[in-house]
Amino acid sequence: MGTTRRLKELNHTVQCISMQPDSPFNGLEGLKHMPTAIVPKIYDPTLADYNIDMPTEIAYDLAKSLGRTEGLLVGISSAAAVAACLQVAEKEHRAGREAVIVTILADSADKYLSERFWTER
Repeated sequence: MGTTRRLKELNHTVQCISMQPDSPFNGLEGLKHMPTAIVPKIYDPTLADYNIDMPTEIAYDLAKSLGRTEGLLVGISSAAAVAACLQVAEKEHRAGREAVIVTILADSADKYLSERFWTER
């Protein structure tokens, strides 16, 4: 919330996009499905230009792919953030626009290495 407020103060053309799990029962550790969550007082739904609902399976698949093809052992929420960035990039590409897309990869895969999704197809 604070980062979005500041970025928009500095440049009103900056778009900030939120991402959250697509359902209340998800495997995206650390992320809240806001329609069913206890909403923190700091949360302001009007700050995001739009929201991306992220399925758990996409984040799991991308976490595996990033590790195997890019050497990035990221956690599930980081993989979800990358997946959201890829959706934004595709949308901008289809619209014929250039974009600079930034996200934060806030977790690593070390606490998820024992999860079975790494070996599932």
